Amino acid sequence: MSPSYYVPIIVLLIVLYILRRNQRAAVIRKIMKKRKTEDKTSMTELAKKFINKECLIYAFDGNHQFTGVVKEVSDGAVLIEQNGQTEAINLDFVIRIREHPTNKKGKKKSVVLD
Repeated sequence: MSPSYYVPIIVLLIVLYILRRNQRAAVIRKIMKKRKTEDKTSMTELAKKFINKECLIYAFDGNHQFTGVVKEVSDGAVLIEQNGQTEAINLDFVIRIREHPTNKKGKKKSVVLD
Protein backbone atom coordinates (compact mmCIF):
# COMPACT_ATOMS: atom_id res chain seq x y z
CA MET A 1 0.00 0.00 0.00
CA SER A 2 1.08 3.47 -0.81
CA PRO A 3 1.62 6.02 1.98
CA SER A 4 -0.76 8.35 0.18
CA TYR A 5 -3.65 6.23 1.51
CA TYR A 6 -2.68 6.88 5.11
CA VAL A 7 -2.32 10.68 4.93
CA PRO A 8 -6.06 11.52 4.50
CA ILE A 9 -6.98 9.10 7.29
CA ILE A 10 -4.47 10.65 9.68
CA VAL A 11 -5.61 14.18 8.79
CA LEU A 12 -9.23 13.18 9.36
CA LEU A 13 -8.43 11.72 12.79
CA ILE A 14 -6.54 14.87 13.80
CA VAL A 15 -9.44 17.11 12.72
CA LEU A 16 -11.95 14.95 14.65
CA TYR A 17 -9.75 15.11 17.77
CA ILE A 18 -9.51 18.91 17.59
CA LEU A 19 -13.27 19.27 17.10
CA ARG A 20 -13.99 17.00 20.09
CA ARG A 21 -11.56 18.91 22.30
CA ASN A 22 -13.11 22.28 21.34
CA GLN A 23 -16.60 20.94 22.01
CA ARG A 24 -15.60 19.81 25.52
CA ALA A 25 -13.99 23.21 26.21
CA ALA A 26 -17.19 24.96 25.13
CA VAL A 27 -19.24 22.86 27.56
CA ILE A 28 -16.84 23.70 30.39
CA ARG A 29 -17.08 27.41 29.59
CA LYS A 30 -20.90 27.26 29.60
CA ILE A 31 -20.97 25.51 32.96
CA MET A 32 -18.51 27.93 34.53
CA LYS A 33 -20.46 30.94 33.23
CA LYS A 34 -23.72 29.51 34.54
CA ARG A 35 -22.19 28.74 37.95
CA LYS A 36 -20.78 32.27 38.28
CA THR A 37 -24.14 33.89 37.62
CA GLU A 38 -26.19 31.58 39.85
CA ASP A 39 -26.15 31.30 43.60
CA LYS A 40 -23.81 28.49 44.68
CA THR A 41 -25.36 27.97 48.09
CA SER A 42 -27.70 25.23 46.92
CA MET A 43 -24.99 22.63 46.22
CA THR A 44 -23.09 23.66 49.35
CA GLU A 45 -26.18 23.23 51.52
CA LEU A 46 -26.99 19.88 49.94
CA ALA A 47 -23.44 18.63 50.40
CA LYS A 48 -23.54 19.52 54.10
CA LYS A 49 -26.25 16.89 54.60
CA PHE A 50 -23.72 14.18 53.71
CA ILE A 51 -21.09 15.02 56.34
CA ASN A 52 -19.68 11.87 58.03
CA LYS A 53 -21.40 9.58 55.50
CA GLU A 54 -19.73 7.44 52.86
CA CYS A 55 -20.70 8.93 49.52
CA LEU A 56 -20.21 8.70 45.78
CA ILE A 57 -19.48 12.07 44.19
CA TYR A 58 -19.83 12.43 40.42
CA ALA A 59 -18.11 15.08 38.29
CA PHE A 60 -19.80 16.63 35.24
CA ASP A 61 -17.70 14.95 32.54
CA GLY A 62 -18.71 11.44 33.58
CA ASN A 63 -15.15 10.17 33.74
CA HIS A 64 -14.58 11.08 37.36
CA GLN A 65 -16.23 9.47 40.34
CA PHE A 66 -14.98 9.95 43.88
CA THR A 67 -15.74 7.64 46.80
CA GLY A 68 -15.12 8.39 50.44
CA VAL A 69 -16.39 9.83 53.70
CA VAL A 70 -17.34 13.50 53.46
CA LYS A 71 -15.44 15.29 56.23
CA GLU A 72 -16.00 18.99 55.55
CA VAL A 73 -17.92 21.24 53.18
CA SER A 74 -16.79 24.82 52.61
CA ASP A 75 -17.93 27.49 50.16
CA GLY A 76 -16.38 25.98 47.07
CA ALA A 77 -15.04 22.55 48.00
CA VAL A 78 -15.77 19.21 49.61
CA LEU A 79 -13.12 17.35 51.60
CA ILE A 80 -13.42 13.58 51.40
CA GLU A 81 -11.32 10.96 53.13
CA GLN A 82 -10.61 7.48 51.81
CA ASN A 83 -8.04 5.06 53.23
CA GLY A 84 -6.51 7.78 55.39
CA GLN A 85 -5.97 10.18 52.48
CA THR A 86 -7.85 13.46 52.21
CA GLU A 87 -8.92 14.89 48.87
CA ALA A 88 -10.57 18.20 47.98
CA ILE A 89 -13.18 18.35 45.23
CA ASN A 90 -14.33 21.61 43.63
CA LEU A 91 -18.11 21.98 43.93
CA ASP A 92 -18.26 23.78 40.57
CA PHE A 93 -17.71 20.45 38.83
CA VAL A 94 -19.93 18.25 41.03
CA ILE A 95 -23.25 17.23 39.52
CA ARG A 96 -24.34 14.46 41.87
CA ILE A 97 -23.71 13.35 45.44
CA ARG A 98 -25.25 10.23 46.93
CA GLU A 99 -24.71 7.84 49.79
CA HIS A 100 -22.95 4.61 48.95
CA PRO A 101 -25.68 2.02 48.24
CA THR A 102 -26.11 -0.99 50.51
CA ASN A 103 -27.69 -4.39 49.99
CA LYS A 104 -30.53 -5.92 52.05
CA LYS A 105 -28.17 -7.02 54.81
CA GLY A 106 -26.73 -3.52 55.20
CA LYS A 107 -23.37 -4.31 53.60
CA LYS A 108 -21.83 -1.92 51.11
CA LYS A 109 -22.35 -2.98 47.49
CA SER A 110 -19.10 -3.79 45.71
CA VAL A 111 -20.38 -2.85 42.23
CA VAL A 112 -22.43 0.27 41.60
CA LEU A 113 -24.02 0.45 38.16
CA ASP A 114 -25.63 3.69 37.05
